[in-house]
Amino acid sequence: MGEVLFERNSRSGAKQLLSVTINQGVIKAEDSGRKDNSSSDLSNYKLVKVGDIPYNSMRMWQGASGYSYFEGIVSPAYTVLIPSAETDGLFLSYDIKRNKMLSVFQRHSQGLTSDTWNLKYPQLSSIHVRVPKKNEQKQIRQALIKLDDLIAATQRRIDALEQAKKALLQRLFDQSWRFKGYSDPWEKRKLGDIFYQVSFFVNPEDAKLELWSLTVAEGLTPKSIRYDRNFLVRKQDKFKVVHSEDFVYNPMNITLGALDQNKLLKSVAVSGYYTTMSINRGFDGSFFKFLLSSPLMIRKYKNYATGSLLEKQRVQFSTFSIINIKAPKFDEQNKIGNFLIKLDHLIAATQSRLSSLELLKKALLQDLFI
Repeated sequence: MGEVLFERNSRSGAKQLLSVTINQGVIKAEDSGRKDNSSSDLSNYKLVKVGDIPYNSMRMWQGASGYSYFEGIVSPAYTVLIPSAETDGLFLSYDIKRNKMLSVFQRHSQGLTSDTWNLKYPQLSSIHVRVPKKNEQKQIRQALIKLDDLIAATQRRIDALEQAKKALLQRLFDQSWRFKGYSDPWEKRKLGDIFYQVSFFVNPEDAKLELWSLTVAEGLTPKSIRYDRNFLVRKQDKFKVVHSEDFVYNPMNITLGALDQNKLLKSVAVSGYYTTMSINRGFDGSFFKFLLSSPLMIRKYKNYATGSLLEKQRVQFSTFSIINIKAPKFDEQNKIGNFLIKLDHLIAATQSRLSSLELLKKALLQDLFI
């Protein structure tokens, strides 16, 4: 690598401070969101010019490197690389972030433990790397840049959709936004008028039911394959069935949003500690799925939670059932529920597209480099 990347050792304290990150590459230090721990005397900091590739010597094996679009300075502990005239810097910046190269950097790093591993330029320069002609390098990096731009645009779309959903949940449930044709006031009800508790205990293996978890981030989700199946035998019939369209929540974590509706076309088993419930006729399940997970309801759960210690506070069904809410008539419930489902499907489809693009990039990084 010493034939395609040279070391820059120029010093300057009169430039903007840069950070080298694993996920974002080279960014302005002020954009990193971290506390400024730099020395008050920056005169010994290393100069970085546009097109250089600085890297964190202690984190190179983790991918803490990047192509710099900025002129600035970095910590004296970092190494700054200058691509040779026959080398495309952006091409190499992709090459050295590949998993295969990170493994090579790890093997060449010096130090007794991972906390002290360090890859200085003399060791880096001795590593053998194969690169194509510069014209081919440019073609490869142009393709990868276009793909990165597409990935970034897709992520921005997801972020925008998530923000739109957050705003909609706020405005629809506080009734500041109403669909055209609906103006009737929402009726005050107790959750116990809408839901009734069901507790069907089973042994998942005997009942041939999949064992699922309930998380704050993902709702109902399949239990990890690493889960110890012997635990099922010891617990025997201490699991509850969640039938299709039924609801489930974790009494201890409902204040964080651990609640979901089973939208699968099958029943699943969950921890017997969870509360499982069905919805009465005349109420739209999709509407209440979103309402019960909304920030408005999270605040209510926190107000109603019982327990002497904060970490032990919970909302059992007896408490859940007395919580007052306001809900529209069934037709408007259905309208709101269907609209939010379509938005969720759009978010999921966009997230799936992002995953596909990231897999494509991973495959290209594997196949386009020698």
